[in-house]
Amino acid sequence: MYRFLLTPRWWGINVFLVLSIPFCVFMGSWQLGRFEDRVDDHRSATEQSEANAKEAARPLDSLLPVDKETSGRLARAEGRYGKQLLVPDRKLDGRTGFYVLTMLRTDGGKALPVVRGWLPGDADGAKAPAAPRGRVEVTGALQASEHASSDGVTKAGGLPSGQLGMISAASLVNLVPYDVHDAWVTLERADSGMRPVPAAEPEGTGLDLKAFQNLGYTGEWFIFAGFVVFMWFRLFRRETEFARDAELGLLPEGASETETENGAADAKSPKGEAGTEAEGAAERITDPAESVTAPAEHAPRG
Repeated sequence: MYRFLLTPRWWGINVFLVLSIPFCVFMGSWQLGRFEDRVDDHRSATEQSEANAKEAARPLDSLLPVDKETSGRLARAEGRYGKQLLVPDRKLDGRTGFYVLTMLRTDGGKALPVVRGWLPGDADGAKAPAAPRGRVEVTGALQASEHASSDGVTKAGGLPSGQLGMISAASLVNLVPYDVHDAWVTLERADSGMRPVPAAEPEGTGLDLKAFQNLGYTGEWFIFAGFVVFMWFRLFRRETEFARDAELGLLPEGASETETENGAADAKSPKGEAGTEAEGAAERITDPAESVTAPAEHAPRG
């Protein structure tokens, strides 16, 4: 009954089943592991953020370059404020406003972007308070340079002069005449009545949309594995029923319908036995007019 399992068609089906199920389970487990890693990173980042708030500020150079371990830690730097820029379309507590960013010329020669605070409304240089003059010491949370997919980044170009869409050394290199650190800080205490900008979590450590995408992909891979098994059993059951009917001499429904149609066609066709006999008889019968005319032509003349 199960000889159909040895046919080339079922060999292909079985090989596909054997290969696809482990692959689906592996991919689902990998996606689940990615989600668990993000959960662990989020937990670690939260604990680190709490520890950073209690930790004393360290010199800027000792925390560079920025990574997951140093992001969010309090950094200390000295220098003089230089050029001031505005970063528009930044949200804080559900309200839209802008950052006030001022370049700090450090003793090392490079400038450090310092976000001195946040103000509500449209970016306007008249609203932004001037930076303190003279030599200053700043303390703030160290942040990695932003990129195009960072939250709040303005991707549209054509910003007015004095505005910046993305806080990064690559964006600032054409706006200031000096080298820039590949990092920035947000002040622990904002200047001149502005609100301080909270530090962002390190890249890839939060429970963002990507984390829940991993969880969704996990479910998809396991569902696909179950679907493959379901389809195999469905095909197997169908073939088994067909083989059982064949052993009992029963024709499948499709085959019986075809045979019925063919029989009906034969009955209607003039090429059947009855039709053939009728054609032969018709050929032997002559036209009545010919049968009457013929004797008249050969009759003897009186």
